[in-house]
Amino acid sequence: MNNTTKKIVTVGVLGVIAIGGCFWAVKQLFPSNQGVSGPQYSIHTVARGDINVGVEATGNLHPSYGGSIQVPRGDSSSGVSSYIIDKILVKAGDHVDAGQPLVQLSAPGLDTQLETTRDQLESERKSLASMLNVDVDQVDKVDPNKGISLTAPIDGRVTELEVKNGTEVNAGQIVATVVNDSRIELVAKLSATEIEALQDDSCAMLRFPDFYNDPVEAKITDINRTAIPTPNKELNVFVGVDAKIEGYSYVYWVNVEADNPGLLAPEMIAQFGFYDKAEKELPVDQRHITWCSYYTKIEKYVDQEDVLSGVEGVITKTLVKPMEIVKKGTPIATMAGQDVRDEIEKRLDSVRKKKIELSKLEAQSGTLTIKSPSDGTLQEFEKQEGASVSPGEWLGSVFKTSDIYMYVQVDDTDILLVQQGAAVTVTVDAIPGEKFEGVVEEVSASGKDESGVTRFEVGIKVVGNEKVRSGMQGKAFIGAGSAEDVLLVPLEAIFEEEGVRKVEILDADGNVQVVPIEVGMMNSRWAEVTSGLSEGDQVITGSTSDLLPSQQVSGGNNNLFTGK
Repeated sequence: MNNTTKKIVTVGVLGVIAIGGCFWAVKQLFPSNQGVSGPQYSIHTVARGDINVGVEATGNLHPSYGGSIQVPRGDSSSGVSSYIIDKILVKAGDHVDAGQPLVQLSAPGLDTQLETTRDQLESERKSLASMLNVDVDQVDKVDPNKGISLTAPIDGRVTELEVKNGTEVNAGQIVATVVNDSRIELVAKLSATEIEALQDDSCAMLRFPDFYNDPVEAKITDINRTAIPTPNKELNVFVGVDAKIEGYSYVYWVNVEADNPGLLAPEMIAQFGFYDKAEKELPVDQRHITWCSYYTKIEKYVDQEDVLSGVEGVITKTLVKPMEIVKKGTPIATMAGQDVRDEIEKRLDSVRKKKIELSKLEAQSGTLTIKSPSDGTLQEFEKQEGASVSPGEWLGSVFKTSDIYMYVQVDDTDILLVQQGAAVTVTVDAIPGEKFEGVVEEVSASGKDESGVTRFEVGIKVVGNEKVRSGMQGKAFIGAGSAEDVLLVPLEAIFEEEGVRKVEILDADGNVQVVPIEVGMMNSRWAEVTSGLSEGDQVITGSTSDLLPSQQVSGGNNNLFTGK
């Protein structure tokens, strides 16, 4: 094919395309209405339904303030000047309950202070109780004016009663001694050969050559197998080493106790013997008893305690006689006078001060766990674990997400629809699928001009939840009224002539009729019809007579009807 032929073919194709395009354009401007004798209408069947009227507005959500998270201020006298954040138990954005632990602190040195102060208080209380001869738990109830009653520390016999009425005594002076003479105590001294023969479970015997002929059963309470050099002249020499021999002997000490068979007393001579445990059930004369070379003396009664004066003062009255048998707690003597009262007051005051000091430290220790001041959401937290913080330092805030405020701007054309106390429904884009209920709490009495539009501020209180964050944007629908089971028509069906609202309807024959109506509530889509229409009426919402040649009536959710 030559070039001339190619040009002819190309021109022909372009011509066909141009003719086709013109034909399509004409078709669009003058659509075919074959078979249609009248205009087409979009209609809506009047029906009953519900309608809500209100104002929509947007604004940011602001949870109400629930309180600060702060390091405890404590007491300056406690000496705690800083804390360490040991553990952070929550994170920003967490929902917390009132009283929930948030932060665990430690106070360097506080534990040591607490322990030291407790020990000091306990020591002072025991000392005072001992001075007053009362139980420790009775110290706080003491009356200084009653003075001091010196009492028997154990059951026993009063010995060495050294005072009488009017005797002046010093603090710590022995007033009397009370002994329980039912049991004696002594230390036996054994040679090297004897200690080797003594077993840990050996049984013991004592005999008193100047008093009892029959041996007495005894109990070994301690064995010291370390040799102790002892001057020969200090050893009892009824048998064994002569007291006149100079020098030392190595001996071993064994502590022994025994029941007092009667009238045994300290300083009486005794001889210690021992035998094998396996022979304990045998009669005494059949046992193989090893009697030791060195005699010993009864050192004391096992139960023996001194009655001491706790303070300097005067014995006002002695209440027992020497060798009198008494029970534990029996008054031995009394002390009174100004010096005694002053001393008791001084010690009581010291105990009180120490208790106050301990109470402050314990209160400081109790605040080492910082708790939430209210229910809500932790909005921020400024510190990390291990950080040093000072008393009173701010760490973060809690906001009550169940108690939210939202401020919106409403145009002057809608503000009259907004009433204080009106119900509000709020949605939040960041929390899809949830609705939050609210109420209008305040409506500004004056508007502000913003770019030529007057707007009024409306305050809304909203009930939120833990998902809400401060600053989130919400959409509020402020209710202005509602109606249920009323006749509704679309707004596009209503027009106005000479101040009267009207609609067009199609009668049963397909003819168009203009009907005046009265309306009630209206929103952006629907209007409540209070008169002029009945349920089932066909209201015209659009017509082909109102369209350009290129437009068509779309039925949408309505029906299409061809008029006559």
